[in-house]
Amino acid sequence: MPALKKTAVTVLAAALLPVIAALPAAAATSAPGTPEAPTASADSAADAPGKKQPRPPASMSTVGGTVLGKAGTQVHLGAGVPVLPKKLSGRSWIVADAESGDVLASHNAHWRLPPASTLKMLFADTLLPKLPATEQHKVTNADLAGVGAGSSLVGVKENLTYSVHDLWLGVFLRSGNDAVHVLSSMNGGVEKTVGEMQAQADELQALDTHVVTPDGYDEKGQVSSAYDLTLIARSGLQKKEFREYSSTQSAKFPGEFSKPKEGEKKEGFKPVRENFEIQNTNRLLTGANGVAQYRGIAGVKNGSTTHAGNTFTGVAERDGKKLLVTVMNPSSTEAHAVYQETARLLDWGFAASGKVKPVGVLVPPKSARTSPSPAPTQVGETGGGHASTVAAANSGGTGGAGVALGITGGALVLLAGTGYLVNRRWPLPDLVRRRPRG
Repeated sequence: MPALKKTAVTVLAAALLPVIAALPAAAATSAPGTPEAPTASADSAADAPGKKQPRPPASMSTVGGTVLGKAGTQVHLGAGVPVLPKKLSGRSWIVADAESGDVLASHNAHWRLPPASTLKMLFADTLLPKLPATEQHKVTNADLAGVGAGSSLVGVKENLTYSVHDLWLGVFLRSGNDAVHVLSSMNGGVEKTVGEMQAQADELQALDTHVVTPDGYDEKGQVSSAYDLTLIARSGLQKKEFREYSSTQSAKFPGEFSKPKEGEKKEGFKPVRENFEIQNTNRLLTGANGVAQYRGIAGVKNGSTTHAGNTFTGVAERDGKKLLVTVMNPSSTEAHAVYQETARLLDWGFAASGKVKPVGVLVPPKSARTSPSPAPTQVGETGGGHASTVAAANSGGTGGAGVALGITGGALVLLAGTGYLVNRRWPLPDLVRRRPRG
């Protein structure tokens, strides 16, 4: 397709998104005259035996489509569409095309739940453009005040100097709440940062999200949803630094200065800043702790707290398809369930992409709503297949470890304030391309 024509198509698609979101009922239907896709039970067959699971609220947000506000599993199954995997126990999950924004399937997509450290994606999406990576900061005791007991830490120490780049590595790789609080202090304080994060969530139309802390630490009233976390990840991944940090497997982090050994003369001794290696806690990226590295994985962020359970948002690319999956609080007793269920949903998404009719859409930011659509388009209009009962089956393997070749998002766009389209490419950093095959 010629570049000019392709750009025109992309502009038209972006202009249609607001109208699609404004007509959510269309997402719930198949072709005219056919029944709506049935809603599965909100309970999962893979829930922990004997443990009563909470139920989603009867009424949830319909941002992105009416179907997304319904409880239970939402998917249009038809001829040629693979059935969903059996082993899914997440209270909430979503599978979406990272470029088009089509939601391929979901389960309680708008259920407001504690997000844990996946909320750090919003923190990074908000602050990354504000703080130059080369800026240096000497940490004070006040910077680290308020870090919650039992928090995940990267090892930031007071009276030592760190670059903003160092601190972001601590946030993304080790989910360090200490690094989050130092960056918040550099931004004018936790209260200001929380306010800016909330404003960014509102701008993205992540309306299920209520921010209380910048690091995702358990606090009353702090919630998000699988839908919102996916919106947030999609926004963050348009930033080069966000992509690079979230896809970095390991890095060196500054430690303390060396001290003279016992019996060594202090006169003339020159202390050297030591460093230590930190590894990304995203196990689908690193293939650590018994979790297979997912072929094509390119980020994004995991989290875990007492109230949130395990949460995860991941992005992966295969054969030109780019998918985002978010899973929140699986109840399965399976080891590393949040990663295993994410991998199964990614496998399903790659197999179903281009075959399954979407059940909704990831809406654009508010500022992108600048052009009215001349002709409303029904979500999934080009999708085929008759809606059928939600079914489940084994999804097969993850395909082992591998290297994502790159993500190019012709449809992953933002509209500037003046109303014209900015076509953004979505490449992966060289570090990921050089990643050794497992």
